[in-house]
Amino acid sequence: MSMQAGDFKWLTEQPIAHRGYHDMNQAVWENTQSAFARAIAAGYAIECDLQIAADGVPVVFHDDDLTRLCGLPGDVRQRTSRELAQLAVGGTADRVPTLTDTLRQVAGQVPLVLELKGRPGDDDGFADAVLECLETYDGPVALMSFDHHLLRDLKACNPPRPIGLTADGTRPEAFFTHEEAMQLGLDFISYCVLHLPNSFIEAQRKQGVPVITWTVRDAATVALTDEHADQMTFEGFAP
Repeated sequence: MSMQAGDFKWLTEQPIAHRGYHDMNQAVWENTQSAFARAIAAGYAIECDLQIAADGVPVVFHDDDLTRLCGLPGDVRQRTSRELAQLAVGGTADRVPTLTDTLRQVAGQVPLVLELKGRPGDDDGFADAVLECLETYDGPVALMSFDHHLLRDLKACNPPRPIGLTADGTRPEAFFTHEEAMQLGLDFISYCVLHLPNSFIEAQRKQGVPVITWTVRDAATVALTDEHADQMTFEGFAP
């Protein structure tokens, strides 16, 4: 049974800082405790990305590979959470945080929107591990993914959290796939702002499904969000 929009109005009440309120990786890097502290101070919700480390611990990290963010080669999933906690992000004092570290830091001060970065065939236990971390967490949290197998895994556990589809596309084939995912009873959608407006999103909004956009970086995409969605995931400016 899907939640009703009224159960989680918080999801669209404030702008959502994409990977935390970073400064486009100049001094404050994405998906770091510094970026999250900055978002909390500014009163923005936080979107962040989850991978699963080699020891089965969910960590906050976007890429599959360590090169861009940590300056060394290798697969993020081939290292344990303890090993990742030693790696500097962007050469700063920030290290790769676990989901538990992040929950401890945010502590319900602002909403969290967690995107699970799936890999088909390599995600056994990922959804369970994330939900286990959230069991005792008291603040508002939403979960989302591009990956339908992870959305199925999350829904199968019936957590008391909204679950959403992350998606993009402008073609009917894409909309057909998205419709299939929504049949799982999902609660919201996070959609590529550059692909709005479209018939899939219009139909979902008519049914009362909240829509947030990604990633808003300028006045034109703010305007698209205002007209065709309920809230934005932004970066690179102060809304």
